[in-house]
Amino acid sequence: MPDRPLNATAASLLGFLHDGPMTGWDLVTVAQQRIGAFWSLTQSQVYRELTAMAAAGLVRAGERGRRDRQPYEITEAGRRAFTEWTARPPADETIRFPLLLTVLFGRHLPPERLAGYLGAHRAAHAARLADYQAAAAALPPEADEIEPYAVATLRFGLAYERAVLEWFDALPQPLRPAAGGEEPVT
Repeated sequence: MPDRPLNATAASLLGFLHDGPMTGWDLVTVAQQRIGAFWSLTQSQVYRELTAMAAAGLVRAGERGRRDRQPYEITEAGRRAFTEWTARPPADETIRFPLLLTVLFGRHLPPERLAGYLGAHRAAHAARLADYQAAAAALPPEADEIEPYAVATLRFGLAYERAVLEWFDALPQPLRPAAGGEEPVT
């Protein structure tokens, strides 16, 4: 068992390793695909966590393969640590939305610069919503029964992006994003 409780990053890596052995590179790719929209994870974090978890006996490093890539697999101790992590209540979420800091201090910016920032962020959220909508449209009718956890996560992403776009659309007139052809959310 680790000396300290697992952090969420290490736990997510152990969660992915339940699917089978993966290299650090594979884990970075899977993390970006599956949790990148709501959890930030860097390549250096992945390798740092893998090294620490190997030292703690939570993962086992395999033989180096092509391009010196080393696969890791979860151990029984890693499965127990992951189970303990899932049994703990999740930590409270913390909103870290850098744009909100800029808006808070917006009176110190030229209005056109703030409007440009707002417009760019609104466009990014609209694009993300479109991606989520496409993913939702591609789900089979039985998706709720096959993979309810992934579906619930996708639905959160849809609701979140809609809420953020509604916030942009309800900004006071002086703060409205620069016109970029984006339609208000309905």
